[in-house]
Amino acid sequence: MSDQRLFRVRDFLQPHDGEPIRSVVHATDDAAVVAWTVMPGQRLSPHRHPTGQDTWTVLEGEGEYQLDGAGRTVSIKAGDVVVAPRGAIHGVVSTGAQALVILSVVSPALSGFEEA
Repeated sequence: MSDQRLFRVRDFLQPHDGEPIRSVVHATDDAAVVAWTVMPGQRLSPHRHPTGQDTWTVLEGEGEYQLDGAGRTVSIKAGDVVVAPRGAIHGVVSTGAQALVILSVVSPALSGFEEA
């Protein structure tokens, strides 16, 4: 196990004109910490983690966060935290003029991934 405990999110951001890139900051059996840069107009498609929770902290930008399979959304912006409990459908569209930067913590790390 690594002794590193401090990570700079900026070192992991990968803005891309195609699909948003998943950048693992740190992972153990307990949790995976992932940085996302979602450019304006891009989306993280609706999905679920069948056996774990996904908690997002919005660091920059704004978007429309999908709450369920029916497509209900809520606006999110820098400073917000959104929690998708085990098995809950979630996704986001970046709606602002600048990139939506999210730090995601999936716990446990091997919670599975299913497109919704």
